[in-house]
Amino acid sequence: MAHTSSRTTIVFIVVALVCAFVHAFSVEEAEAKSLWDTCLLKISPKCALDIIGVVFENLTITDACCHDLVQEGKMCHDTLIKYIAEKPHLVAHETEYLTKSDALWTHCVSISQTA
Repeated sequence: MAHTSSRTTIVFIVVALVCAFVHAFSVEEAEAKSLWDTCLLKISPKCALDIIGVVFENLTITDACCHDLVQEGKMCHDTLIKYIAEKPHLVAHETEYLTKSDALWTHCVSISQTA
């Protein structure tokens, strides 16, 4: 029970932080639940924000977060970034964000392979 409560807390923290960081983050409720259940629980809230920061704000990422990203999986990473990039105030630069997302994935895979 404590493990489930901890996971639920992490989900709400990630959602709150993502909403604060990317103001228009909203997906259909069923889609969001599916993504959170399968993807966001695999990564820490701090790393989730770092990943969003790299793609949308030109920030940097730690090696530890790269490892978490690779553990999350490419499908989860691509899906979550695409949901954010498709928001009305970001869609004009969607191609740029998706290119940065791919570059981040490639970087993180190379980091994970050297460890």
